[in-house]
Amino acid sequence: MIGKYGLRFVSLGYLAVLLVAPVSYVFWKTFEHGFGPAWDAVTTPNAVHALKVTLILTAVAVPANTIFGILCALAIVRHRFPGAGIVNAVVDLPLALSPVVVGLALLLLYGREGWLGGHGVVFALPGMVLATIFVSLPFVVREVVPVLREIGTEQEQAAATLGASALQTFRRVTWPAIRWAVAYGVVLTTARALGEFGAVSVVSGRLAGETESLTLHVQDRYQSFDEVGAYAAAVVLALIAVATLILMTRLKPKEETQ
Repeated sequence: MIGKYGLRFVSLGYLAVLLVAPVSYVFWKTFEHGFGPAWDAVTTPNAVHALKVTLILTAVAVPANTIFGILCALAIVRHRFPGAGIVNAVVDLPLALSPVVVGLALLLLYGREGWLGGHGVVFALPGMVLATIFVSLPFVVREVVPVLREIGTEQEQAAATLGASALQTFRRVTWPAIRWAVAYGVVLTTARALGEFGAVSVVSGRLAGETESLTLHVQDRYQSFDEVGAYAAAVVLALIAVATLILMTRLKPKEETQ
């Protein structure tokens, strides 16, 4: 049998090969020739616009999926209704479906010849928002559902018996119990929204300076043999993701981090 040190070595080695080495290489290539070229690459008009588009997509998708995730989790766990099992299964669809298929479906639905075509959705920001919302939809739901099942309904029923409204019960009883599950879901949703490529690539039109997200900008720069521009944009995405994780950790109560 492998001892505890062997397991640690295997685990750390696995993480090093899959995560640390590739990310370190990207950082090294970005600053290989100094900070100046990297800064120039990420401050071009197209790069700045791509970052703005990415932040807009994230700023819309994360709150939308957070609200939906909480409501959907409450509906699945706390309420019995026809089709609840189907809803529970459909929520996981974005995890099983290729993002490219999602983008194609949106293109066929909202494109010029689609059922809902002619409204300026595809090859524009609205289509990119829809694609981002779809692919990042399940994470808050899947974090909150098991917590709701674990805490049960006794405290909520007690609050209702004492005369608390549904909103008061949620705010004073349910929310304190699920807030960190929601926070984890928000972090996962944010990471997914920031890194989305496939679905957004199909519906965006990939117009530099107009409908190009930062992930699309990375590919565009790399295919144009601008490695510094591609790596620098990738580093910006990585830094935003790391900042999100650090912010969540800093906001977490000390007793929950020990």
